[in-house]
Amino acid sequence: MESPWESFNKTRSALGIKQTDRVIIVRLKDSTLQLRKKGRIVKAYVISGSKRPFSNVANSMGTPLGLHAIAERIGAGQPSGTVFKSRVPTGLHFSEIPMEEVGTGNLITSRILWLRGLETGVNLGGGVDTYKRYVYIHGTQREDRIGEPLSAGCILMRNADVIGLYDEVRVGDLVWIGA
Repeated sequence: MESPWESFNKTRSALGIKQTDRVIIVRLKDSTLQLRKKGRIVKAYVISGSKRPFSNVANSMGTPLGLHAIAERIGAGQPSGTVFKSRVPTGLHFSEIPMEEVGTGNLITSRILWLRGLETGVNLGGGVDTYKRYVYIHGTQREDRIGEPLSAGCILMRNADVIGLYDEVRVGDLVWIGA
């Protein structure tokens, strides 16, 4: 069986995409995210993917699979725990939002890495477009539940972890999401 790193390299090569210095490898079944530099793991994090089965289809609420790139980095300089609405900081910390307003959902906190699919018909275009689905890597107010299926399609991280990752990556860096 291919490792996630081998799957990433096979897909990247097939699409004619050059190797980049920084790559994020997400393993949903293991709830892990690795930051690799020049192929070597430099940081590893526990994450949460979707509560629903993995899926690239619009409105499925599943975390999409395949090769992506960071399309946008949002939130530089915002305090940890800052809540974003429509990718704009609200000026509020998640602790300032009444729990009855939040319910069982996840707030988008601290930083946003907005993903764009790179595989036409898989996670790019039509009814499978990761970017148009607003799939992000972001922080959450539910840090105590990181490691279990928790999101509506995004990849959730602890606030300190997403800030650390954000500081290490750039627009265009590749992201492989595997089951």
